[in-house]
Amino acid sequence: MTITRGTHHGTDSLTIGQALETLLRDGLPVRFTAYDGSEAGPPDADIGLELLTERGLSYLLTAPGDLGMARAYVSGDLAVHGVHEGDPYEAMRLLQNHLVFRRPGAAELVRMVRGLGAAHLKPPPPPPQEHLPRWRRAVEGLRHSLSRDAEVIGHHYDVSNRFYELVLGPSMTYTCALYPYDGATLEEAQAAKYDLVCRKLGLRPGMRLLDVGCGWGGMVRHAVREYGVTALGVTLSREQAAWATEAVEREGLSGSAEIRHADYRDVTESGFDAVSSIGLTEHIGVANYPAYFGFLRDRLRDGGRLLNHCITRHDNRMRSTGAFIDRYVFPDGELIGSGRIITDAQDAGLEVQHSENLRVHYARTLAGWTRNLVEHWDEAVAEVGVGTARVWGLYMAGSRLAFERNEIQLHQVLATRTGDDGDSGYPLRHEFT
Repeated sequence: MTITRGTHHGTDSLTIGQALETLLRDGLPVRFTAYDGSEAGPPDADIGLELLTERGLSYLLTAPGDLGMARAYVSGDLAVHGVHEGDPYEAMRLLQNHLVFRRPGAAELVRMVRGLGAAHLKPPPPPPQEHLPRWRRAVEGLRHSLSRDAEVIGHHYDVSNRFYELVLGPSMTYTCALYPYDGATLEEAQAAKYDLVCRKLGLRPGMRLLDVGCGWGGMVRHAVREYGVTALGVTLSREQAAWATEAVEREGLSGSAEIRHADYRDVTESGFDAVSSIGLTEHIGVANYPAYFGFLRDRLRDGGRLLNHCITRHDNRMRSTGAFIDRYVFPDGELIGSGRIITDAQDAGLEVQHSENLRVHYARTLAGWTRNLVEHWDEAVAEVGVGTARVWGLYMAGSRLAFERNEIQLHQVLATRTGDDGDSGYPLRHEFT
């Protein structure tokens, strides 16, 4: 497409729609409209994008890619039509499948900037939901120090327990579920996940369980109630710890279950029969895996078992989680493949007995959480504000797509602290199915 030229204060003029179409290699798969009256894309498209303000344009120009789009969407400067605010999945799927940008030449880029107005290259303040960039988080302590981990965990998990109740449902479980059959509900799938973990750990009455990163205490309560163990759960989130403690008391499990507001590194007890880590590894930093697995090994008795459940990559190459995830969802989070997890667990002296990929189950889990958000949208917005609710809809839709496309996976790795004599206490064959 040829950029139209005209006179506007002595510079080339260019509509926003024209600029967008110029950057696309294969055209726009959705209808686009902008505050300057310009349009692009098929008029009969089911899904539309509407750029409402100049601030939104500045977000897009100053942070190209997912961060700029997220800023404009979260702040209300970019509207998505044809989908619910809490579930932009179909719009994101369509854009990811068909939106292909080309790289403009330097002269063309300069002309486009002039046409749109150089004033739009001044970054507006980001939405309040956005965390500081990594280089500015140094004021909170070294990366993955006790103080900085506590701060970034609070950023994500101390939003509102009521909001999490609306999104997660009665199980209050914020990790991948296990769907035992196609028609299973989210609650059935979360219970099935906890039960699988308990069976993999070989839990029996009287055993001692440590659950690190326990969240709202779902694993602790399930293991105590269904398997008769004594359990200690630790979480860095003050809000989670308060909710989980109340749930333990409400269910009459106080004699056997303890929830502690603490970093897992502050646990001094040892000799546990089993350790479960469900959704913690993503937060600790890949460089800290050796110390992490070594610490958990030291908490186990000889013959004790560790179940590590975490999001992984489809390969073992290190790269960024992306600006949106890092700024809005999991600050300081890092992902790597299951090969690295298994390697570091083995190097820490653990014997890996089993590994299982639950990738497709996490895509279904995210779809279930999204349905809950849509169903309770008005109450969720009243609880945390529309911007934060939009962040969650965007994050869950994007994550669902990533799991569906095998960009990320979910692995459970089962290991034992095998004794010096080679006795792992593990049966000849797996006793779980």
